[in-house]
Amino acid sequence: MSSPKRVTGIGGIFIKCDNPESVRAWHKKHLGFNTDQYGTSFEWRHVDNPEKRGYSVWSTFANDTTHFAPSAKDFMMNLRVENLKWLLAELKKEGIEQIGEMQVYEYGKFAHIMDPERNKIELWEPFDEVYGAMVKDNVTK
Repeated sequence: MSSPKRVTGIGGIFIKCDNPESVRAWHKKHLGFNTDQYGTSFEWRHVDNPEKRGYSVWSTFANDTTHFAPSAKDFMMNLRVENLKWLLAELKKEGIEQIGEMQVYEYGKFAHIMDPERNKIELWEPFDEVYGAMVKDNVTK
């Protein structure tokens, strides 16, 4: 039996901004993002199952957010994973420290790690059907 895939795609990009609302409005006006108070979600289809939808998130945060901590960087990448619990165990064996506890929400499981440059990476095992129902009116296609 083969191991699950580690990362299956980009789950999202999060950036710190002086004025998150104006950055979201700029992206809506000039780039056509369908934004809400969190940003937008881009809908796509799974290559091996075109009937199945997936989502990648683009979101802005205030400069004083603690969500990126302990990283001091102005961005954070979110990566989609197939099996978060399994991946965290594998990363632990490889000496990669998990930051905080895994969190489970109705739309997916989340955990954080740091790369060698101290960039915080959010790992997301999405529950796409639930997430899609949540964001259906605010998707950029």
